[in-house]
Amino acid sequence: MKKLLLIFLFASRFSTGYAQPEVIYHVFQRSFFDSNGDGEGDLTGMRQKLDYLQNLGVTSILLTPLYVSDFYHNYFATDFENIDPAYGTMQDYLLLVKEVHRRKMKIYQDVEMQYVTGKHHWFTDSYKNPASPFSKYIYYEDAQNQQPYWFYGVSEFTTYNNSKQQIVVVNMKNPAVKQYTLDVLSRWVDPNGDGRFDDGVDGFRLDHMMDDLDYAGKLTHLFSEFWAPLLTELRRKNPALQIVAEQANWGSFGYDYISEGKVDRVFAFRLKFAIESFDKKKIMLAADSTFGPGKQQVVFIENHDTKRFATTVNQDPGKLRAGAAMNILIGGIPSIYYGQELGMTGAQLKGMTDGNDIPIREAFEWYRADTGKGMAFWYKNTGPWWDSSQVKPNDGISVEEQQKQSNSLLNYYKELLHLRKAYPALNKGGYQSVPNNNDHVYSFLRHTNNQKILVLINLSPTDQSAEINMTEPFKHIKKLSGTSAPAKTQQQIKTPLSPYECQVLLLR
Repeated sequence: MKKLLLIFLFASRFSTGYAQPEVIYHVFQRSFFDSNGDGEGDLTGMRQKLDYLQNLGVTSILLTPLYVSDFYHNYFATDFENIDPAYGTMQDYLLLVKEVHRRKMKIYQDVEMQYVTGKHHWFTDSYKNPASPFSKYIYYEDAQNQQPYWFYGVSEFTTYNNSKQQIVVVNMKNPAVKQYTLDVLSRWVDPNGDGRFDDGVDGFRLDHMMDDLDYAGKLTHLFSEFWAPLLTELRRKNPALQIVAEQANWGSFGYDYISEGKVDRVFAFRLKFAIESFDKKKIMLAADSTFGPGKQQVVFIENHDTKRFATTVNQDPGKLRAGAAMNILIGGIPSIYYGQELGMTGAQLKGMTDGNDIPIREAFEWYRADTGKGMAFWYKNTGPWWDSSQVKPNDGISVEEQQKQSNSLLNYYKELLHLRKAYPALNKGGYQSVPNNNDHVYSFLRHTNNQKILVLINLSPTDQSAEINMTEPFKHIKKLSGTSAPAKTQQQIKTPLSPYECQVLLLR
């Protein structure tokens, strides 16, 4: 009995308690919902909109960095230990985390520990001061601390509001930096240090993770010397933590991040680029290489650094739905970037200011009009990104307009996410590409030992038909999604597909 009790206590301490299949909502919280009318999306606004997220079907939230920064996106820290006041207080954060966990959802934080701004105290205290206790926290090129290693060699950046900022590289070879990083991340894992995690983050996204930082040959072997031991220590505190790395090289599958960097997940960048090509051969090749044992991939079609998918496909309604189907059903852990479910548009502008990324980080569109309570127009009247804003009234791209339209993109995402949750083959089953006789129809099988679901997607703007010879016999087909009617003869399936139609078929 004592042994069983100890097992129960251990499981209670470390178990997440989340049985539902994971779907990540990647949110740029400054642009999501403003709870206090100051124009800035905030943590209280996130908490107030959890009903919307649950109704959509997401089960996890990925926040962009929270710490204080001189940059609107917060990716370069001025103070790692405090929350940007525009987002709220630590109390606001803890209320959000506890409410997320009460709903059996998860919450992740994005962090980038490799750089600090020129106003961070490590730099201000150590610049031209070798005697500073932080002298070895910053990577200097000389013994007098007069030549810091600037981010990509650039000594000054212009921000969206015309302020001038510096970014310096942290010396990740310094044991004190490693310990500091562990301490900071540990506090987010267990803020009050009580060994319970109801108030703690469920994992981290490691931005711009590299083994050789910036390919400069100066901070090398970071996977084995910095990240792997650090993540091992973090998991000793909470074994349930999930760590996802952003590959610095977007053309990489990222397998070395898992095997050598000891992260749990990487992003399926190559699959993302294949999906937006609508080329069957490219998609099959990328998917076949992406999924497999020990290759936990986060599947996405847009994020805070890429052109909005709706803009990539010129807002084609069929492509938007087909892209959604591949994002949600193909395998891995789906990630939806805020506003993707509405078909929000945006592409980066050209230039040397961080404001040029604002078009892919605009205010989430809650209302038919481009105004209303909670609209987070923090970038109003600040430059060309505002003058060319894609947030427009009465354009069909808003929660208010789409939630009551049965055939809207928003409701199609809800349908797909409901399907994924309802059928184990779609949320935890294996992936297998399935040949057919049509170069415009992509077909794949999601399967567990007890369930097989065949998905067919017409990648073209014209009517198509496909024939599939299944390798294993089945008796019945149940159509779970789609408009056309498939037919079965022995082990063969024949089906018509309308333009960009996705059929989801349960085989029994």
